[in-house]
Amino acid sequence: MIHINDEFPQIVDLRYLNHAAVAPWPRRAARAVSAFAEQNATLGARDYPQWLTVERSLRQRLKRLLNAPSSGDVALVKNTSEALSFVAFGLDWKRGDRIVISDEEFPSNRVVWEALRPLGVEVVQVSLKGDDPEGDLLAACGPRVRLMAISAVQYASGLRLDLARLGEGCEQRDVLLCIDAIQQLGALPFDVQHNRCAFAMADGHKWMLGPEGLGVFYCRSDLRDQLKLHEYGWHMLEHTGDYDRTDWEPARSARRFECGSPNLLGAMALEASLSLLEEVGMERVAAELDERIEWLCRGLGDLDGVDILSPTTPDRRAGILTFRLQGWDNAALFERLKAEQVVCALRSGGIRFSPHFYTPQRVIDETVALLQELARH
Repeated sequence: MIHINDEFPQIVDLRYLNHAAVAPWPRRAARAVSAFAEQNATLGARDYPQWLTVERSLRQRLKRLLNAPSSGDVALVKNTSEALSFVAFGLDWKRGDRIVISDEEFPSNRVVWEALRPLGVEVVQVSLKGDDPEGDLLAACGPRVRLMAISAVQYASGLRLDLARLGEGCEQRDVLLCIDAIQQLGALPFDVQHNRCAFAMADGHKWMLGPEGLGVFYCRSDLRDQLKLHEYGWHMLEHTGDYDRTDWEPARSARRFECGSPNLLGAMALEASLSLLEEVGMERVAAELDERIEWLCRGLGDLDGVDILSPTTPDRRAGILTFRLQGWDNAALFERLKAEQVVCALRSGGIRFSPHFYTPQRVIDETVALLQELARH
């Protein structure tokens, strides 16, 4: 039986509402890293094969989390930006090709495509402010568009898109769909097959409750050969470990994107964190998270002077709620909240709260009460 409070032993006065930035680790992840450090200190790499067993388990957990057809479709990468770069500089672009993105993307999912401009590739930004953002995105996919790169959930507004509709629409238009899933994976169910995406990527340090420095890259199996490789090393070879072999070829699996030694320290933590999400179950994680977002919506909605910037309908929200408080400068309000041990973020002209499935109701109630007091002054 899982005792969630035991997994997140945060100090009593802390009000942690910042999982869309960097999440706390569950206790089991801290224990896994501590045990790994002790092994390194006392035994060195004597048990290296055992470490690789943990890494293989991590790949299987990520396969299930993504609903990828095979663990061979999953690469372990440093971060989302690296995976996006594999796609951007792997595809064979032609002058005049276009890429569709939104006008709300995090810099990682904008700059990487704008960096292709010297090749004659055009980036088309589509507003998500209309009543039908999916329709607007698909309407921008003319004959010269080769790829749509979109975040599953927008980092500032918290807008959640209908990925299955985008996937179907892109498939009909012969457009590749690349999903930055960092604000959904680990918070809500995510399915690369149902969404018909060509590529998907996410870091482990947000909703997956893992460390920075380790993420996941899904590449559809029929597209792996189409991505030109720019990084080479011993680990990305088909016959990795056969060091005396002089002929070589890239791995047929997504391991071809992993050029060198694996981040086993990160793998120990992320594998442990994902074991918690699996034990809880993503359907329950999503339901518990939505309940907490609803608590915030109701609590903030009852306050005078609060302007909620995020979608509040269940089909459009995920784990992010961004707002403004009248009479307060956003930066000043952020500093005041920080002084009161409310851990949150300053994003896109507002204060961003992002609880997770385990966040105690006390944290939300105390935060709302604090804002009610601040609204009076």
